[in-house]
Amino acid sequence: MRITETVKHLIIINVIFFVGTYYTPGAKDLLALHAFQSDKFKIWQLFTHMFMHGGIAHIFFNMFALFSFGGLLEQIWGQKKFIFFYISCGLGAAALHLGVNYFEMQHILEGVAGLNLDKDTLHQILNVNFSEGEFFNSNLFINQIQPILQHAGKVELINQNPGSLQSLYDAAISNQTPMVGASGAIYGLLVAFAFMFPNAELMLMFIPIPIKAKYFVPVLLAYDLFSGVRGQSVFGGSSDGIAHFAHLGGAVIGFIMMWYWKKNQYNGNRWN
Repeated sequence: MRITETVKHLIIINVIFFVGTYYTPGAKDLLALHAFQSDKFKIWQLFTHMFMHGGIAHIFFNMFALFSFGGLLEQIWGQKKFIFFYISCGLGAAALHLGVNYFEMQHILEGVAGLNLDKDTLHQILNVNFSEGEFFNSNLFINQIQPILQHAGKVELINQNPGSLQSLYDAAISNQTPMVGASGAIYGLLVAFAFMFPNAELMLMFIPIPIKAKYFVPVLLAYDLFSGVRGQSVFGGSSDGIAHFAHLGGAVIGFIMMWYWKKNQYNGNRWN
């Protein structure tokens, strides 16, 4: 299938961002999507995060899916309608991810309610620098928050309740783990494809069994919902590092837009 103009440009932009990240110190801090409570959060990250990726496999599979499904949709819709849909799904992914992240953090912080930390002290703790490269260091975290707790007069309370220290550590990790990737926008495209071509047979790269789109996409979304709620991969182990609710956010916006367009008979109209 011939690559369409908008899909080609999106792939080029993603590759430029991906390569540039390795040669530009601080690019991830500026362009990845950080939590609302993070000192690193910037409003433009709602948009830029969808052009950032965490590794070669991440960008390869996203761009392969963009090429596979995006081209046909662009041919049907036209460039303006396609890019509007794509960006909208990416923004929906960011919104749901941030919302879920906020409520998850509030749940974690219930474990430190007994410390009665004021807002400024808690903000300082959640934003201390305790990473070494791509990994978080628990010992470094403890060293960094000690003077903050001492200033707030909470060291004794922490010593009496070691679980509160773990809660602070978990909340800080949640606060400082950014989200990257075009997956939310891609999930929107998957939903649109299944909406328009429900009986088209799809085949996973590692599972060479054709599955109709109307079955494949719901199963994929069910997996993300299950993994997101459970908080870990269904294949075992701790958190799999995947923003499952971002996937679902892109899919939900994609479904709403497709439903609206079909209801108003706009899905067959090009915008350019």
